[in-house]
Formats: sequence, C-alpha cells, structure tokens
Amino acid sequence: MGTTEVTASSPVRWPGLDGADRRFSLVVMGDVFIEVRAELPGTRFAAVTEDRLVYAATRATVAGTGVNLARTATRYFRRTALLAKVGDDDYTAVIRRELRRLRVRDLLRVEHHSTNGVAVMLRDQSPERGVRLLVAGRDGPNRHLGETDVQGAASEIRRADVLFMDGYSLLAPDSRAALRAAARVAREAGTLVAFDLVPHDIDARLPATDVVPILELADVIITEAPSVARLLGRPEPVGSGEVRALLPALDRAVAGRPLWLLRFGATSLERVLAHQSERVRLEYPSGYGSGIERAGYGDRLAACELYWWLSALSSA
Repeated sequence: MGTTEVTASSPVRWPGLDGADRRFSLVVMGDVFIEVRAELPGTRFAAVTEDRLVYAATRATVAGTGVNLARTATRYFRRTALLAKVGDDDYTAVIRRELRRLRVRDLLRVEHHSTNGVAVMLRDQSPERGVRLLVAGRDGPNRHLGETDVQGAASEIRRADVLFMDGYSLLAPDSRAALRAAARVAREAGTLVAFDLVPHDIDARLPATDVVPILELADVIITEAPSVARLLGRPEPVGSGEVRALLPALDRAVAGRPLWLLRFGATSLERVLAHQSERVRLEYPSGYGSGIERAGYGDRLAACELYWWLSALSSA
C-alpha cells in the first residue's frame, strides 16, 4: 500500500461507522456458520456448578467471520462477494437466501455429503460486558476450503479492489493453503490484500512461523496489539506508548511494507494506531466505549477503515 496521506481526521469521523456512498468492490474469504445466540439473564458462568435451565431470548442466524464482515461491508462497498465452503444439508438454502437478502455475491463452494457448521454463542451477565462462550463445530466445511476452490473464484478476486481474509483459515491445512493461493492471485492482479489476525489467542494455537508468511502477503493487517505482541514473544501493550514501542518489532518480523491497524486500550478496541514502515501514520479513537454493543463492532470498524484508505488511494 502506498503512503498517500488522508485528509479526514479518522475513519470514524468520515465515512463513519454507519456506512457511506457505496464505492469499490470487495471479496471476503471466511467462515460460514449457523449460529445460535443467547444472553443469559441473572447468570454468571463462574457460579454455574450444576445443571441449570435458563429461559432467555435466543435466535439463530447465519454468521461466521466471512458473513459477519460481508454483512457490514455492504454499507460501504458497491460490490461485495463471499468465498466460503459450505455443506449440502438443509441449511445451505438458508445461507444462500441470507446472502441474496444482503445483496452479497455468492461464491460459495459446496462440500457434498457434509453438514454445515453450527456454532453456539452464550453471553453471561458478569460485571462490565459479560463473558462470551463461543462453541464452534470442530470439523465444519470451512476448514476444507482449498486451492481449487480459490481458483474457481480467481476472476472475482482479480476484479476486486480488496480481498479480505482472516486467521481462522490458518487453523487447518487446506484452508491455510487456500489463503496463500488467494493472496497470490490478488497480489498478481493488483488487488489489495487485507488480513484480520484472529482468533485473538492465535499465539496459543499456532507458532509465529505459520502465521508470519501470510502477514507478509498482506497490504493491510488488522489486529489487537496484544495478540500480535504475544505472537512475536513480546510483552502485551495497553497504552499508546507501549504500542509504539512494539512497532520496531513488527517491522523486523514481517517483511514488506504492510499497513498495520493496531487496536488497543482497556479492552483492546478503544483506540487504533495506523503504522507503516517505520512511520506512525495516524492514531485515533475507534468510537467504542461503555454502553456500546461489542458484538460486530470490529467488523463495522474494519469495513469503515478499508473504505477510508481506499478512498485515499483513489484520490492520489
């Protein structure tokens, strides 16, 4: 990514977190789940020591990292497409119907004779924002997205302004190879590659040697500062000064000149520091704070930021 400066003070101020005049095209590569969600009134996980029945508002939705990002990206991007692997059970039609409703182009690849992944997300009423328990299917079709699937969507990737990927695909050999293949297709075509470094405990799941090669293929890397610090064996930063002290380690560890969008603060989401090649580009508040729903906020912020940086490049 070039070093074009932007004129607005931050993405949160413009275009803002509620959308913009739609421009550009985006291909999202990520997970798809049928997710059941519930918040448990009057319940704290730490206090549950035996079987318990709780009545609460529950809902089932089409979710997953790919769907969640694509859903909010449609507020900014003129064309949004989703590349993912799904099963061929009764939920497949539900997933495709949701993409049509969202006006997201369907690049889904079907794994025959398999079921779709199902996840359960429960949030208790612990102090502050509650504790989230997310249980995801162990071997869903998402893990089997492969290089052949990427080649089938290569023309869409080449035409896009941005390819957005995330680290959950690093957790299985097939989808890890698919990430590399998609990034290569994008880079050869001049499509911007954006990578979201999740899960936030990726350092406990993979060694840095499995993660850094993907980071080196990215033009934009979105991460919580403590996550990437742990991955590189550094102390977890909290404040701005500690995050800035981490920057030389990022430049040494990851070749190339990616734009780092580092989230940090009390819950690793309150502020963002944009850094590129030995230079801090910008630091700004994310808009997140007390009383704001956290679920989905990171996706809204990521879509907003990508639109902002693309706007800066296109006006250069």
